[in-house]
Amino acid sequence: MSKRYIFTIDNGTQSVRALLFDTDGNLIGKGQQQLIPYFSKQPGWAEQEPEYYWQSLKQACDKLWACVDIDRAAICGMSVTTQRGTVINLDQQGQPLRPAIIWLDQRHAAIEGSIKGWWGLLFKVARVGDVIKRFREKSQAIWIKQNQPDIWHKTDKYLLLSGYLTYRLTGNYVDSVGAQVGYLPFDYKKLKWASKNDWRWSLLSLTLDMLPTLVQPGQLMGKITKEAALHTGLLAGTPVIAAASDKACEILGSGGTDSHIGCLSYGTTATINMTNQRYVEPIPYMPAYPSAIPGVFSSEVMIYRGFWMVSWFKKEFGQHEQKIAQARGIEPEQLFDELVNQVPAGSMGLMLQPYWSPGVREPGPEAKGGIIGFGDVHTRAHIYRAILEGLAYALREGKERIERRSGNKITVLRVAGGGSQSDAAMQLTADIFGISAERPHTHETSGLGAAINVCVGLGVYQSYEQAAENMTRIGDVFHPNQATSKIYDRLYQEVYLKMYQQLQPLYLSLRDITGYPS
Repeated sequence: MSKRYIFTIDNGTQSVRALLFDTDGNLIGKGQQQLIPYFSKQPGWAEQEPEYYWQSLKQACDKLWACVDIDRAAICGMSVTTQRGTVINLDQQGQPLRPAIIWLDQRHAAIEGSIKGWWGLLFKVARVGDVIKRFREKSQAIWIKQNQPDIWHKTDKYLLLSGYLTYRLTGNYVDSVGAQVGYLPFDYKKLKWASKNDWRWSLLSLTLDMLPTLVQPGQLMGKITKEAALHTGLLAGTPVIAAASDKACEILGSGGTDSHIGCLSYGTTATINMTNQRYVEPIPYMPAYPSAIPGVFSSEVMIYRGFWMVSWFKKEFGQHEQKIAQARGIEPEQLFDELVNQVPAGSMGLMLQPYWSPGVREPGPEAKGGIIGFGDVHTRAHIYRAILEGLAYALREGKERIERRSGNKITVLRVAGGGSQSDAAMQLTADIFGISAERPHTHETSGLGAAINVCVGLGVYQSYEQAAENMTRIGDVFHPNQATSKIYDRLYQEVYLKMYQQLQPLYLSLRDITGYPS
C-alpha cells in the first residue's frame, strides 16, 4: 500500500501550526507561524482579527511545504483543532463584523436582576443563582448585544474559531461537537445544542440558524474548496474531517483514552483531564467537556494562566538567560532548566499559589497569586522553581478533586504542552504527584489527536482505541524520587492546601480596598 498522510491545522493562542503526519503517528513536517495572541482596545479586553488567523494559517502552510516534498494526492484527509472559547460574528455574506473575542478576554456584561419565570424559580430553588449570573456576565453574546447592538443586529452567524476556519476551508457552516466549549446554548450532557425551551437561547438572543451544524468527531464536514486549496496548498476536494478543541485533541494525541490516565497540559492554560465514559462534573456546575472521541467526556480542572506564568517570569526576570542562549545558539529552556536544578525541592520554603488570573470562578473571583516564605537566601532561581511547584500542587489538587467526583483512580500522568519539554518540570511533576510522568513521543499532541480523528473517520483504523494504540507512543518517562516525594507531600498537605483558606479574607479585603479584581 502506498504511503498515506494526514494534514492538520492547530490554531492555538501563541501560534498556528500546519502539521503533516503519516498513519503511524509520525510527524513528517511542520510549519509554524507565531501569533500576536491579542490586542486590547480597553483594559482587560483580548481581541484579534479573524482574517489575521486565516492569513497566519496560510503562512504556516507555506512554511510546511517549504520543508516537505510529497505528492499532495497522498493526503487522504485533513482536520482543524483550535483554541477554545474564541467567538466570531459574521454577516450574511460570511464577513466578520468585528474582531474575534479571545478566550482570555475579561470583559463582563452588565447583569441586573435574576432570571424571571419558571427557569428563575428553578434556579432559586437549586441555589445556583451565582453560577447563572457568572454565565451571563461572561457571555460575549450578551456583551455585544448590550454594547454593540448594531453589530448584533447584523450578525447572521455566531461561530467559534473552529467553525470559522471550517467555513473558510469548506464553505460550510459546520463545526465539531468536540469543539463546543464556551458560553453557548450547548447541552454538555447530551453533547448537542440545547433543547429549544432551554433558558440560554433567550438570554443569549441566539437562534439555531445562527449557529453551525454540529457533527461528531471523525465525521465529514466538507471538502477543501478551490479557493481554500490555493490558500493552503492542499488539493481541492480533500476531505475535511471533524476533530475537537485543542485540549481534547491533546488528550487523544497523548493516548489518554482511559480513566486511569491523568492528562496534564502545560500550556498557556494548565489543565488536568480524565477521560470518562459518563458525564462527571469536576466541580459542581462546571461541565465536563466533550472529548475528541464521540460520546465520551473529559473532566477537567484548569489553572487559567498556567504556563503563561513561566512566560511572565522569563519576560520580567529571564533576560540574562535569553541573551546567553542566543549567544550560544541554544534554546533558552536549557538554561532555565539549569536554573531550576540549582534549587532543592521545596524552593527553600518558598511556596506559590498560582492564581495569577483574577476573576475566575474557581477557587473564587477574589483570588490572587501569592508567594510566601521569603528569606534572604532566595533568588530568581527559587522563584522560578516555586512557580513550577505551585502549578504542580494546584494540578495535584485538581487530580484529587476529579478522583473524588468520578470514583476513578489516576495511576499515571501523560504530560503535553510547551512546558512538558522541560526535563526539570517533568521530574518535579512526578515527585509532587508521587506517580510516573510520561512524555508523549511527539510534542505536537493536539495535531496528532486531530490526525487520529481523520484516520478513524476515513476508516484507516476501525476504532479510537486501535488508532491510539498505533499512532501514540510513550517517549521519556520520569519516575518519582521517593525521598523528594515525601518532602513535597508534607509541603502540599501541611502548607499548600491551607494557603487559600488562610489568605482568602486578605484577598477579599484587597479587592474591597483597591477594586481589583472587580
